Amino acid sequence: MKKFIYLFDEGNKDMKDLLGGKGANLAEMTHIGLPVPTGFTITTEACSEFYNQDKKIWDELKEEICENIKKLEEKTGKTFGYGENPLLVSVRSGAAVSMPGMMDTILNLGLNDITVESLAKITNNERLAWDSYRRFIQMFGDVVKEVPKYKFDIIMDKVKESKGITSDLDLDVDDLKLITRKFKDLYAEETGEDFYSDPMEQLVSAVKAVFNSWNNPRAIIYRELNEITGLPGTAVNVQSMVFGNMGTNSGTGVAFTRNPSTGENKIFGEYLMNAQGEDVVAGIRTPESIDKLAEEMPDMFNEFMNICHILEKHYKDMQDMEFTIERGKFYMLQTRNGKRTSKAAINIAVDMVEEGLITKEEAILRIDPKSIDQLLHKTFSKEGLKEAKEMGEGLAASPGAASGKVYFDCKAIKENGGGILVRVETSPEDIEGMNIADGILTVRGGMTSHAAVVARGMGKCCVCGCSELTINEEKRELESRGIIIKEGEYISLDGSSGKVYMGEVPKTEIELSGAFEKFINWVDEVRDLGVRMNADTPRDCATGLKFGAEGIGLCRTEHMFFGEERIWAVREMIVSNSRLERDRALAKIYPFQKKDFHDIFELMNGKPVTVRLLDPPLHEFLPKGEADQKKLAELMGKPFSSIQERISYLHEVNPMLGHRGCRLAITYPEIYEMQAKAIIDAALEVKEQGIDVKPEIMIPLVVEKNELKYVKERIKEAIEEVFAKKKTRIDYKIGTMVEVPRACLTADEIAEEAEFFSFGTNDLTQITFGFSRDDAGKFIKEYVDKNIFEKDPFISIDRNGVGQLMRMAIEKGRKTRPEIKLGICGEHGGEPRSVEFCNELGLNYVSCSPYRILIAKIAAAQGKIKQSK
Repeated sequence: MKKFIYLFDEGNKDMKDLLGGKGANLAEMTHIGLPVPTGFTITTEACSEFYNQDKKIWDELKEEICENIKKLEEKTGKTFGYGENPLLVSVRSGAAVSMPGMMDTILNLGLNDITVESLAKITNNERLAWDSYRRFIQMFGDVVKEVPKYKFDIIMDKVKESKGITSDLDLDVDDLKLITRKFKDLYAEETGEDFYSDPMEQLVSAVKAVFNSWNNPRAIIYRELNEITGLPGTAVNVQSMVFGNMGTNSGTGVAFTRNPSTGENKIFGEYLMNAQGEDVVAGIRTPESIDKLAEEMPDMFNEFMNICHILEKHYKDMQDMEFTIERGKFYMLQTRNGKRTSKAAINIAVDMVEEGLITKEEAILRIDPKSIDQLLHKTFSKEGLKEAKEMGEGLAASPGAASGKVYFDCKAIKENGGGILVRVETSPEDIEGMNIADGILTVRGGMTSHAAVVARGMGKCCVCGCSELTINEEKRELESRGIIIKEGEYISLDGSSGKVYMGEVPKTEIELSGAFEKFINWVDEVRDLGVRMNADTPRDCATGLKFGAEGIGLCRTEHMFFGEERIWAVREMIVSNSRLERDRALAKIYPFQKKDFHDIFELMNGKPVTVRLLDPPLHEFLPKGEADQKKLAELMGKPFSSIQERISYLHEVNPMLGHRGCRLAITYPEIYEMQAKAIIDAALEVKEQGIDVKPEIMIPLVVEKNELKYVKERIKEAIEEVFAKKKTRIDYKIGTMVEVPRACLTADEIAEEAEFFSFGTNDLTQITFGFSRDDAGKFIKEYVDKNIFEKDPFISIDRNGVGQLMRMAIEKGRKTRPEIKLGICGEHGGEPRSVEFCNELGLNYVSCSPYRILIAKIAAAQGKIKQSK
């Protein structure tokens, strides 16, 4: 019979796919001798089989659960569901990839009306027993039977209100017995049945609920947001309970071996005395800093610090841990590689290399390239902060600066497409709204609360535990320090200081230096693949150069024509009926083009610049309204009717596959001739300034060698005219943009004329799939959601189709011209998986938007490291 359950001492950290991350790490900690309460893990394969069994726990698994409970009874000397020393267990989820807070947990399972009395006697702590029982009923009712948690909270609040108290700790035994009875009544009312008293029935139902939580909405959204695919399901960890709510010598906490916000090499965490773990994670009570534990229980703190050192050295990474202290005895409940901000990730990786824990290559592989976006977030300017009115201060849970309209629930955030999500505390159900929000602010919760952990993982600015705030849900407003902010009004959050300000505060660019600069230097040493930028203006160029762009891989000339002073000349050119009219319009455009290229060449200072000649679907430039059409007629001195006729003639049914790219130059070669002259004229002027210039002229949408040959000859003739006029020359290249399947199929022939290929993967994907990239967004998500596609092919290169065409074009092109330069300039050039694929293909460079350059660099280095393994 297949084995679906492993005791903790039967597994290890390398069994994550089978035992989930939590189970594998509990097993590993057991093996290395750390104090872990005994337990067992039901595998991810069991979760997969659960769904095969129509979401039922089958008899063989029930038997295996019973057998392993007996083993726990033997190991602990306790009995499950009866006896003087009752065995209670926690039931927790644990997928192979960490998904904090996304799936369900149940504590204190095994309690009933009999075992609660036994627990009270053996612990000599009646309050503990009844506090644990009421917690269990609430968790079981919420997770297993879907009784809304807030209904239990209402009962608690009413009892506290009647007693005139505000803290759960002030409830006495009689209060807790009353609450437990009312909880059971609510459970019966909501479910139509009495609360389960049989512990084995409780356990099987809890396991089923955890398996079901694998596909709850928040878990599905989390996997989508983090691109987690291919996992069979979650494991379930059944672990003997230890109690942090046994009194003043007991407690529970969550801690990181290093600061997850900054990366500082110092223990970072929080704890609560006389509490259970959910109190810390859910932010129900505001915890104490872990540093205070050194004063309160120095022996426990020293033992914990020793464990931190052991774990970090063993895993060679920053650890996120949960622990419980039961009557002065320390227990580890979890360890995992901790979620961290990108700033912290860089700092930790660099520190660990310098500490000799990991290599530079391991450090590079540790960084998620996409997370680098977080480092590019702006911060509030010093001048802006001086003028800003501070209205509150909480905990700096996740760095960044965010301004936005206040909304008090995720529905409002989603409806408005962003804003500042303000909550008393967040819960896993808020995951979708948190992802859309510009920033997150909570009244309760600490640095390890749900809001803080999830915000850091998302790279969202977050301030937690701002207890000065009062939220009035009915009036949809918040109040702090006498200031009232209504829903829809602006506030600003500083996630680095924890401060909250009225209104919008001006922002400034962040400085990339120190550990980050060192890390990027390592990346540049490792990678072979070049990284250029897609840039059409000096401003784009300056941004890209700041991030280390090694040239321009795509300068779209049509983007230069939309200014008010230029668009009319372009429109004249398009609607012209004769060469004479076109030449007149082109003469107006030439000075603009030349200046554009001059400024870009000057700024690029010797780095290669690939200029794509005009590639517009003509409809983008034509005047749409009657008023603009009349204005064009007046400018050209033509009857309005003739302009209307010409526009009608130029209308295309499918302009993306129409009269554009080199096809335009076949019909009107004078357009590309003008652009080529402007490029070379500008390059020669910049060269006269003593600046090296490396122009690369790219002819788009080529499908046939003779097509490229014809256009290339016209361009070269035009360039020779400039050389003759200036009486000097410059080296330049002419190549093509490979974006049509036929160009890939005949790349060996096209390479006879092209000195370089640049893959335009946007169009290549569009034409290969037969999907309009302007319309595919309406249905492509369905393909991904229904597992027809693993990824949206417009986001990540389709390796099986588009990728094979690219591979073919590369092989054919290099066969004809071994030294041909090869690059990619579609949007895929900044997507990590696509960049790794380009490295595998042996391209010379990728080109992407300026703000994705650092992402591409890291992905290129990671591709090289993986390839060499």
